[in-house]
Amino acid sequence: MNPAYDMTYRVERFERGEAHRVRSVEQRIGGKGINVTRVLNQIGKYARATGFSDHAFAAAAELELPVDFVHALPWVRRTVVISESEDGTATALLEPGARISNPHAAEQLSTRVSGLLPDINGLVISGSLPGGIDPALPAEIAATAIEAGVPTICDVDGEALRLAALVPGVVLMPNREGIRRLTGRESETAEELVAALQPLVDQGARAVIATGCPDGMVAVTSTGAWGAMLSEVIIGNPTGAEDSAAAAVIAALSERTEPDWAAILCDAVATAAAARVIPVAGEIDRCLRTRIAPSITVAKLALQPSTPVPES
Repeated sequence: MNPAYDMTYRVERFERGEAHRVRSVEQRIGGKGINVTRVLNQIGKYARATGFSDHAFAAAAELELPVDFVHALPWVRRTVVISESEDGTATALLEPGARISNPHAAEQLSTRVSGLLPDINGLVISGSLPGGIDPALPAEIAATAIEAGVPTICDVDGEALRLAALVPGVVLMPNREGIRRLTGRESETAEELVAALQPLVDQGARAVIATGCPDGMVAVTSTGAWGAMLSEVIIGNPTGAEDSAAAAVIAALSERTEPDWAAILCDAVATAAAARVIPVAGEIDRCLRTRIAPSITVAKLALQPSTPVPES
């Protein structure tokens, strides 16, 4: 809902307060939803992106991807990633974006998504919201999609995440900061994550997949909990890795079969790792994804006694 022009500056080594000679610059259309769409198309799942945009961004996006934007933004923000070739470290500067002044923009987007629902097998609602948009909008769209039988992932943050967590049947993919804000708990171990996330499933979420964990992820569902870990350290640019994981999860759920959550989690970890080795967001190394998948360790975790989710 808040797309961006992704700017990637490659330097040998970034040092605060110093002048740097940039080795190369790359600009591309981006934002979390765009990243998910790119990766889905890479892994053979036709996908299109919608959301808010201005005319220039929409025109640029149409040259690369299937898109269907609501033209409601006065301008589109930029995200700047400084990628260090010495060790793959990435530093990101994320602009907040423009404020939407069109009072009908949210309704137009909801109507557009509703029109797509009969023809789609999965929906991902991801990213921040531009100013002027009610944080309840992702939850409202998710509820409509789930009612129509469309598997839906919400990868949002802040108040939008809290409201999305109340939608029965939703799949949540929060990072560690999102988990802390949502549950009010600091979770360091896989067992602590299960204890923090299980109440969200008990109150109606189909699944909660914790991303942004060191070298792995944790998934909690009503039928069980699993942790998946990489067998090797993958160094690189983390920007877009969580979006790649969301693409892997919705690709599996779109098959409309009974989900094998352990296998889904394994593929999500492999796909996220395959994104880290690419300097720009929204692409994966498919050969690496295939190579590391068999070596990922997936462990069954014990579900914990439920505790109420704190109101905030």
